[in-house]
Amino acid sequence: MTTPLADILLRRIRAGGPVTLADYMAECLMHPQHGYYATRDPLGTAGDFTTAPEISQMFGELLGLCLAQSWLDQGAPAPFVLAEPGPGRGTLMADIWRATRAVPGFHAAACVHLIEASPTLRAVQAERLAGLPATWHTTIDALPDDAPLWLIANEFFDALPIRQFQRSGEDWRERVVGVQGDRLVLGLTAPAPQRDLAHRLADTAEGDIVETCPGATAVMAAIARRVATRGGAAVIVDYGDWGSRGDTFQAVQGHAYADPLAQPGMADLTAHVDFRALAQAAHPLAHSALIPQGVLLARLGLGPRAERLARGMVGAVLENHRSATHRLTDPAEMGNLFKVIALVAPGAPLPPGFDPAQKDTT
Repeated sequence: MTTPLADILLRRIRAGGPVTLADYMAECLMHPQHGYYATRDPLGTAGDFTTAPEISQMFGELLGLCLAQSWLDQGAPAPFVLAEPGPGRGTLMADIWRATRAVPGFHAAACVHLIEASPTLRAVQAERLAGLPATWHTTIDALPDDAPLWLIANEFFDALPIRQFQRSGEDWRERVVGVQGDRLVLGLTAPAPQRDLAHRLADTAEGDIVETCPGATAVMAAIARRVATRGGAAVIVDYGDWGSRGDTFQAVQGHAYADPLAQPGMADLTAHVDFRALAQAAHPLAHSALIPQGVLLARLGLGPRAERLARGMVGAVLENHRSATHRLTDPAEMGNLFKVIALVAPGAPLPPGFDPAQKDTT
């Protein structure tokens, strides 16, 4: 089945030649009329995927208290910026705000800033977060730079457009989107040197694919400037690993994997996050070791919190609670697939639950 955006892309590529995977992703996700995020609320059972905050309130509560303790450990500065890029329905920030209401001075000092480009999701967030001192922006660069920054990003970086390069001798061939008949297809450019990938010749072999995310580098640089200058911390939760190798470009539609080229604008497009690249882009910030989500939540007290919430629950409500706890933490579910990293200014304490990074990780 074709889509309006597919017709636009077919005409564009026929006229101007193949486009990079990054250009394709950007159009599919954020085209102003036909882009995936510009036209719908993708979350929940009626959508295409579900994120951790939508699974259980415990996720946001524990991370909120983690941020609040980090704020206290850095002297409880006031005012400060509490920011979230890609806040979905606003559920994570709502849970953070509720969990931190008893932290002395936290709410009075916090100025909530949300980075969201989708008008549809902004409307949902505004309703969910009514009463909070919230301001919306379309880019990270618009965040205030005159106050400390505590930032939480959950499943934000995985949706930023990527480029893919396939090793060819000492050179690289970029994977691009072209046209074959009436279909969009993947192809390869001619081999060419890639200065930014010269260091990857040491750990890749012929035919290996490496992914880069130029947008992530820019976002992390903007975060780093603020934290390094003013203080604060950034906590990043996403699926991925330390380094990039292999094709992780994927589409999700109706809670199932789909062909990412079949219905442009109708499916969520993502790729695994390279946490090493994020840490390097955030220089001079110090970073924690990369921790599985399940391990961090356990360290932050998910077990006792789950037990307290379960008291008084019966029947389906109790079963749903147990299922959510399992899904967030079990290594076969989200517990190991999703990773977490914390970044702070040099010399500042890491948030609770995070170990120092190994000296050789970057």
